[in-house]
Amino acid sequence: MKKFGLTRYRVAALFAVGALGLSACGSPDAGSAEETSDAGGNASTVEVTDMAGTTHTVPEEPQSVIATDNRVFRTLGEWDVELSAAPIDLMPADMEVLEKYTQNEEILNLGNHREPNMEMVTAAEPDLVINGQRFSQHGEAIANAVDDGVPIVDTDIDVESGNIDQEFRDQITLLGEVFGHQDDAEALITDFDDALERAKEAYDPEVTVAGLITSGGDINYSAPTTGRAIGPLYDILELTPALEDDGSTDHQGDDISVEAIASANPEFLIVMDRDAAVGDGTSAGAKELIEESEALQDVPAVANDNIYYMPADFYVAEDIQNYTTVLNELADMWSK
Repeated sequence: MKKFGLTRYRVAALFAVGALGLSACGSPDAGSAEETSDAGGNASTVEVTDMAGTTHTVPEEPQSVIATDNRVFRTLGEWDVELSAAPIDLMPADMEVLEKYTQNEEILNLGNHREPNMEMVTAAEPDLVINGQRFSQHGEAIANAVDDGVPIVDTDIDVESGNIDQEFRDQITLLGEVFGHQDDAEALITDFDDALERAKEAYDPEVTVAGLITSGGDINYSAPTTGRAIGPLYDILELTPALEDDGSTDHQGDDISVEAIASANPEFLIVMDRDAAVGDGTSAGAKELIEESEALQDVPAVANDNIYYMPADFYVAEDIQNYTTVLNELADMWSK
């Protein structure tokens, strides 16, 4: 086996010499990786190191793939990776590229992370599992539900690392090596890096920023670094926080009064509407809640309409593609 030295959590690849060289879902450009198969004609494999630092030998042409990580569904869909099982309940129902999964009755539904159906994991008879984000907590249960030796590749990213940009680069590079889509992975990373650079150049550090999450008719706070979805943006864009508070990654945001947010006088707001992704339609949307809040009327960001609303599906698709969209749209707003 030939291992390739990459940065933290990057992959090392190995392919069989003399085999056809193209995997069913692979890229025709496999770089300098070598293929390996034994004399008995067994399938070639790829050696990768996942996001948790664990090294796995995975099949180059997996016959049954389970994926659980919301941050990778879109990427797998764009690469036409076939799945045998997944938590369909967690996928954005209106994302066209995921219809190959959400509208495919042959894919076994694992349900959601609160009550996962582990019987479906066993029934899928996977030879490769991609596990992360909401399902990270079920890694041991998944391992117990599959055959011994089945690689469970951890794709979860550390959102509180302060370096979510590098986490995404590592995650997408990993996926590219696992599925033979190195060129596509590089393209995703390039788009992300370009958007990040645009947003950095457009942002004025004198402008104070606050992150808000609306859920169930309430307005909550997303703290720098630790705050859900918005928190990591403070680190990679070096945003100036309007309010300093130790927050958490709670899915509904942190319970800080609207009055406290107003007293901080943020000049720019970044808002995630959780209900837009998972709500039942009975609660007011983020735009209505914020722009009609009496307590926020005199806040500079509201008075001057300096409010950015994240994509409606962001809560269930916190992936590199959505962050790329956010960065580009922020750059556009800040460039006006």
